[in-house]
Amino acid sequence: MNIKSSLLLRGATLLDPIKGTERQADVLIENGLVKRIGRIPQSATRNLQSLETWDLAGKCLAPGFIDLHCHLREPGREDEETIASGTLAALAGGFTTVCCMPNTEPAIDHENVVRAIVNESNRVGQARVLPIAAATKERKGEEISEIGALVSAGAVAVSDDGSPIAGAEVMRRVLEYCKIFDIPVVSHCEEAALTRGGIMHEGAVSARLGLPGIPAAAEEIMVARDILLADFTRSRLHIAHVSTRGSVEIIRRAKEKGIPVTCETCPHYFTLTDELVGAFDPAYKVNPPLRTADDVRAIKEGLRDGTIDVIATDHAPHLASEKLVEFERAPFGMIGLETAFSLGISELVKPGHLTLNELVARLTVAPARIIKQQVGVSVGAPANLVVIDPKQKWTYQPESVHSLACNSPFLGQELTGKVLAAIIADRVWQF
Repeated sequence: MNIKSSLLLRGATLLDPIKGTERQADVLIENGLVKRIGRIPQSATRNLQSLETWDLAGKCLAPGFIDLHCHLREPGREDEETIASGTLAALAGGFTTVCCMPNTEPAIDHENVVRAIVNESNRVGQARVLPIAAATKERKGEEISEIGALVSAGAVAVSDDGSPIAGAEVMRRVLEYCKIFDIPVVSHCEEAALTRGGIMHEGAVSARLGLPGIPAAAEEIMVARDILLADFTRSRLHIAHVSTRGSVEIIRRAKEKGIPVTCETCPHYFTLTDELVGAFDPAYKVNPPLRTADDVRAIKEGLRDGTIDVIATDHAPHLASEKLVEFERAPFGMIGLETAFSLGISELVKPGHLTLNELVARLTVAPARIIKQQVGVSVGAPANLVVIDPKQKWTYQPESVHSLACNSPFLGQELTGKVLAAIIADRVWQF
């Protein structure tokens, strides 16, 4: 809905993930701008017309989340997801900005495709969409895309996500070109020769189930290679969907050496293990695959000590008819926009790995710095806020899913931590 004139958010705990502080404060929004923050007496709002007041005692206000990695499927697979449905799901999860990946049909490898996505996002008017364009034409890993034109059209990074850039020489040139425009290269770290035919993590569980495996080394080899290339070129590298202990350790050492590398993980990598594949439920089939309990512990430690910068969703919608097949035939991927915050509360905040503010920082400040976006709640700036209740319990039901797809292993589960509303300028969505 639109805010008619003014909205007063009273009594919330205002989270500042930049400073790492929190305080009780009122926030006044007028004509889409934050006008006042602090204790606002009634006398200060008496003359405001069409004032709406929300009592947010016991609730929290935070900057809108940023998802560095999601799949909106448009153009080409609008039967699975659209910019409209995906950005509504994003808002329900607290994400007011999302970065869509380029493995669409056609790939986001031309400036016209970038502009079409940005224009559709503006037309829909929900969460803002920032395209991540293809690093190489048609994502084939051979000919480098026209990176300058893609950036001019609105791309904030490049990646061949869904496929690795197999050739080290091509990856080097992509890094060098992106250095000119000061954007990161988002690397899908997978040595394809080691993953071919694999459908789950290679280890004791895959041996017991008799399923072909994907070894941790397939990810770690490419993490190491791309970090060496980033060091060599002094270009900005961002590693997508980190899933193994070895990757975390390699990235930690690289950061200690001052190599310009950042990385992300996804909620399923600090929540789920390969043991769950024993049910042969395709909802658990993702790439990289779910790893071991030891890997999950390493991911949590990497988030705790800052080795892992960002929590992204890798939201990957699929039709029910595509997922409701034998495990071997099902596509990789699960949806995640609407559950990421809750899983962070349950798996990271409640056990004490992160504070609430640190969780919010992994969803806001860290991704904003990587793609050079503004974040925070400040007087005079356009409103970009989410209202959250970190203690509220709720059940993720199929009928409440805002995505077109329902391929989530968390359906039917009781979760803790709820996004109640998103506010962008003069528009409000309540959930």
